[in-house]
Amino acid sequence: MAVALREEVVTLAHGAGGTSTRRLVEGLFVEELANPLLAALGDAAVGDGLAFTTDSFVVKPLFFPGGDIGELAVNGTVNDLAVAGAEPRWLSAGFVIEEGFAVSDLRRIARSMARAADRAGVLVVAGDTKVVERGSADGLFVTTAGVGRMRTSFGAPQAGDRVLVSGTVGDHGFAVLVARGELRLETALESDTAPLHELAAALGQLGPALRFMRDPTRGGLATTLNELARSTALGVRLDEAAIPVRPEVAGAAEILGIDPLDVANEGKLVAVVAAEAADDALAALSGHELGRDAAIVGELTADRPGLVLLDTAFGGSRIVDMLVGDPLPRIC
Repeated sequence: MAVALREEVVTLAHGAGGTSTRRLVEGLFVEELANPLLAALGDAAVGDGLAFTTDSFVVKPLFFPGGDIGELAVNGTVNDLAVAGAEPRWLSAGFVIEEGFAVSDLRRIARSMARAADRAGVLVVAGDTKVVERGSADGLFVTTAGVGRMRTSFGAPQAGDRVLVSGTVGDHGFAVLVARGELRLETALESDTAPLHELAAALGQLGPALRFMRDPTRGGLATTLNELARSTALGVRLDEAAIPVRPEVAGAAEILGIDPLDVANEGKLVAVVAAEAADDALAALSGHELGRDAAIVGELTADRPGLVLLDTAFGGSRIVDMLVGDPLPRIC
């Protein structure tokens, strides 16, 4: 069921990837641009053996521990194609550059994009540049699009399927937040930005036992699993103790009162696999350097359809809902 857009102006919350974003996308863009491919609201549109995706990047600051806007743009686009079951091939990149932006920084970003593209085995084959007046773009905005060849098909999710994550959650969002210098936190935390094409291909070997893949970016793990629950009419039950979280992230989350499950990741994937394939899936992830902290964190259930429940470390349980506000704006 589509969600109605009642707000009269756009707010930062509409860019957080949670409930407000869903209202904006479904209540305006899906309604006005009505077509079946858009209505699916996946990471990429899939058809005729191809996958196509697009994304924009407005991260602040442009350079952060573990990466920059250029690397982030390439990896984010590659990952959207990979988790859709495609082999990423070609990318385009559009740059909105603010007057006065340092050419040396622009060159640094372009080189970073080139290294990221080489690592992911893709080519940046088209692009565009626009320059706007000083103060109009906060330095630089980047928009990308990507095309890939489909190589993986998915089975239908069902109760009893297991939920896996490929590593620690919340790294990127907190790394960017600390890089802004607004918090006096001393930490070596870095963004997890990385290409997921090899992890996705490894899981693709499971065949129809692979039910679902997604990279939990804006809105984090919580939003991704809520979208899954609502689209399948199944419930999700998570084990808090099994979810990998770095101590630095857990500490920052406690200080700020932000749930790591709501925080963006840029180098992790979430997968749902048949119960009998869970151990093989975990081995496939753990055997790759990007999946060494992979874990089975929960399962799909027939009860409480549409809800995500978390069994806490204290022996209770709570509902994990989609993010409503935007505690960490402009993190991707």
